[in-house]
Amino acid sequence: MTQDELKALVRTVPDFPHAGILFRDVTTLIGHGEGFAVAVTLLAQQAAAIGAEAVAGIEARGFIFGAAVAARLGLPFVPVRKPGKLPVPVLALDYALEYGTGTLEVDPGAVHAGQQVVVIDDLVATGGTALAAVELLRKATARADHALFLIDLPDLGGADRLRGAGVAVQSLMDFPGH
Repeated sequence: MTQDELKALVRTVPDFPHAGILFRDVTTLIGHGEGFAVAVTLLAQQAAAIGAEAVAGIEARGFIFGAAVAARLGLPFVPVRKPGKLPVPVLALDYALEYGTGTLEVDPGAVHAGQQVVVIDDLVATGGTALAAVELLRKATARADHALFLIDLPDLGGADRLRGAGVAVQSLMDFPGH
């Protein structure tokens, strides 16, 4: 499957969640067996090449790709959750979103000091959520200096924002605009 064929599996939904937004919907890619397998394989190759020792996925679509990559590589999966979902004491971080604020939580016992954890999510837009996940993992004493995404929206600057925080960023495809 070519890069263009993989990219064609991502559905664009205009005016969601607000007028003027072109929402990049990965559920069509996930629903295509071969396309999903190719995307997971490519992300797993990138994670292996950087020496990942664990994979952190950001709720919710990052769970889909991150868990699949972790399973493919035989690595631990670290869920980065929305508030109130983990049954143990957590590290939490509030952060700014494009349309408000959010909070992420992680179980600090899910990572080890100095462990190389790669962050995976479906899409990087402004980078706020991914940066919060990186900060949480670092607070938990992991090394979180790589992030992998299925999609980058470069016009929104999120990948550059992560790079400015010392995070190497890779994506399988990009879409202009927002």
